[in-house]
Formats: sequence, C-alpha cells, structure tokens
Amino acid sequence: MHKSFVCPTCGKHRPESQRVPAARLRRPLIDRMLQDVSAWDGVATCRADVQKYRVLMLREMLERERGGVGSLEQAVLERLEQNQLVAENVELRQPPPLGARLADRVATFGGSWPFLGLFFGVLLGWMGLNVALLARPFDPYPFILLNLVLSCLAAIQAPVIMMSQNRQAAKDRRQADHDYQVNLKAELEVQLLHEKLDHLILEEWHRLIEIQALQSEMLEDLVARGVDGESGR
Repeated sequence: MHKSFVCPTCGKHRPESQRVPAARLRRPLIDRMLQDVSAWDGVATCRADVQKYRVLMLREMLERERGGVGSLEQAVLERLEQNQLVAENVELRQPPPLGARLADRVATFGGSWPFLGLFFGVLLGWMGLNVALLARPFDPYPFILLNLVLSCLAAIQAPVIMMSQNRQAAKDRRQADHDYQVNLKAELEVQLLHEKLDHLILEEWHRLIEIQALQSEMLEDLVARGVDGESGR
C-alpha cells in the first residue's frame, strides 16, 4: 500500500514520493509560498506546489521586466507548470483546406521553368497557326483574342498567387510564434535549473563547513587527550 500525506500548502492528498522538504527549497521560494499560506509550518510541501510557485515567480519576473504577460507567454507558463512540451509540428496543427492546397500548387507551378516553357510553347503555337499555317486564322494579327486570354490568365493567376503568399505568411507567423514559445520555455527552464544548482551548491558548502567544524573539534579533542596523556606520565 502506497503511503500518502496531506500537503500543508494545498491541502490535497499526495503520494509520499511527492513530498519535498522545505530544506531543499530556496529561501525566496519559501517566502513566496508563505505569502499565500501564512499557516504553513515551513517543514515540507508537495512537488506540484513547488512547480506552481516557481512558475508563479517566473510570471512575476516577466511582468516586472516586460510590463505584462502576453498570450504566448501565458501559454508557455501554463505548459511549464504542467510539465508539458511546447515543441510541435506547426503543419499538423491545422491542415490547410482544399482551396489553399490548390492555390499552393498553382503558385508553385506558375513560378517554375516548366510553366515558362509551356507558356512560350503555347504563344509560339498560337501565333504560328494564325500567321503561317491557317488559311483562315481564328485570331489574325495583332492577336486580339490571344491578348484577351493572356489578360484573363493574369487576372486569375494573380489572386491565386496572393492567396498562397498570404497563407505562407500566416504559416511563417505561426512558426515564429512557436519558435518564440520554445525559446522562452527553454530560457525559463535554464533559469530554474541555475537556481536549483546554486541552491544545491550552497547546501553542499554548508555541509562541508559543518563537516570541517566537526573534524576540527575531533582533532582538537585528540590533541587534548594526547597532551593529557603526556602530562600523566
């Protein structure tokens, strides 16, 4: 049977493995938790509350430095509190509709060498038929019908290409926002990691100082015993 305890900061039943002694926490974090839970005995808390207040302190730091927390920062902080990943495939988030895919294909083909080759081939064939090959051309020089077809093609192709460019710009904005969220989460986690390491190093120094003090006392005791032995002789 797994042991559990009631967390004194959130009042919820937590597994014993989630208990975090207050001695492992930094003093600013303890003080911040005491602001909200003044009745806390300052002995132990749960891991969820530790993560919650760490994220809360990061939020307050962002508000001080940037004057507020936007929607992107809010999403990063929420995922950081829940230990969720931010990185994802932007393309798979919202598949493009059929019209957008067709616009992309038209824009891709319209800006390629095969399209230019086919375009010039059609122009040369149209003019050759109406000038040299047909006795009664359907579009004699100066090719008024050809000009009308080209004008209609340009009028249709331009909006399609603009739709594709707008969709690409929107995708680039989503990708930029996503990259910003990933970078911000990494920066915040690195900052938390630095704070944890600094706290662990400080604790280790305190332990080493205590061990050194005990060793000095033991050495002094041994020296005193040696002196007393020499005096007894």
